[in-house]
Amino acid sequence: MWREIRDREAGKTRPNSFKNRVSSSRISNLQLSNYKDVVSPHRGSINSLQVDLTEGRYLLSGASDASASVFDIQHATDFEGGGEGALIAKHKSLITIDKQHQNGHKFAISSAIWYPIDTGLFVTGSYDHYIKVWDTNSTQMVINFKLPGKVYRTAMSPLATSHMLIAAGTEDVQVRLCDIASGAFAHTLSGHRDGVMTVEWSTSSEWVLVTGGCDGAIRFWDIRRAGCFLVLDQSQSQLGRRPPVLARSAVSKVSTSKALSKGQNLLGKPRMPQKKSGGGNGIKHSPLGQVPAKGYLKQRLHPGMLSSQDRATAHYGAVTGLKITEDGMYLLSAGSDSRIRLWDVESGRNTLVNFETARLQTSKPIQLATAQDSNLVFVPCMTSVKAFDVWSGKTYVTFRGHYEHVNCCWFSSQDQELYTGGNDRQILVWSPARLIPNEDASPAEDQDNWSD
Repeated sequence: MWREIRDREAGKTRPNSFKNRVSSSRISNLQLSNYKDVVSPHRGSINSLQVDLTEGRYLLSGASDASASVFDIQHATDFEGGGEGALIAKHKSLITIDKQHQNGHKFAISSAIWYPIDTGLFVTGSYDHYIKVWDTNSTQMVINFKLPGKVYRTAMSPLATSHMLIAAGTEDVQVRLCDIASGAFAHTLSGHRDGVMTVEWSTSSEWVLVTGGCDGAIRFWDIRRAGCFLVLDQSQSQLGRRPPVLARSAVSKVSTSKALSKGQNLLGKPRMPQKKSGGGNGIKHSPLGQVPAKGYLKQRLHPGMLSSQDRATAHYGAVTGLKITEDGMYLLSAGSDSRIRLWDVESGRNTLVNFETARLQTSKPIQLATAQDSNLVFVPCMTSVKAFDVWSGKTYVTFRGHYEHVNCCWFSSQDQELYTGGNDRQILVWSPARLIPNEDASPAEDQDNWSD
């Protein structure tokens, strides 16, 4: 580390490179925190975790006892003495909304998310068929939406500037978009043949939504038009990641120059061979799969109808988790077939990255997380969480600390910390290793260390 700092001071290392190296070093040293503890008030399994996207300070959790809580993970509520003279920062809930609240949920909260640009609002989705929007300061419900079935997952776009839509995946086959501005349903997306277990907005476009269903399908939607524009098919594959843009442009220039040297027509398409009849007239053959219309013009199907007829599957079973990389170029998916797949968003193909065998939950959705540079993906694997290398599929590190199944995880890029929640009702913090102060260290020194 000191060598890295000296290289940075001497100008040998660029700021971004130095930042990435330090972050990678901290991530590689993640372990169960010996100086931070989140005190869970929940009496049921933790189903959802999210740190706010604006300050990186407040952790929101949702649990199966119909409660949602907010924690300040930057400032401890109090301190408790640990072993070897260390202090453990206790982070207790600032607010908790449960069944006792006049507008609280009646059944398990499956999803709890922050409003992307302000911590003044957060959204909860529950098995009681309701999605509710809450004012953080007053802990009062602002808006509620009645859905036709259990709510499995909710999501809001972190990029949106033109809409305030909540995407809802429920046990109903249709995906619904709830508009906070109007308090009504704005869109209904039809195409899945079974319940929708997970939804995820694109990190490169505010209009693109990705959904994963119990029918094993992953569909891409542009909410400005009817029907989905892409259905992922596990049989359509490519080997590894696509080449960089500069490399591809160089290849295309070479191929173009070769074509010009051969005198090929780049604008015209190759013509289909024509068979001549006895009279010498050419008969044009129709493209494969299209029958020439006779009499009346053949009626064209609506795009939504065409997309619903595409029955390609991404997993042999329900799609239980989705996560788009930070650059928006790749999609990670997990299924009840205990398979993890990496997809190229541009081509829509399976990259054939062979992730090591891992047992995944099959009865409920799981929440995946990626590291800041998207080189690692954190996946709840029964009672542990595994960090896989995205490009090789190998297990980078395994986190064991929960006594029961893990349902969700969230990686805080600001502090390089991992938060996990499971059926044991605990929220565990995995932090970079920190040296424990000496026994003769004064409390004031310890307090200064915490403030760092």
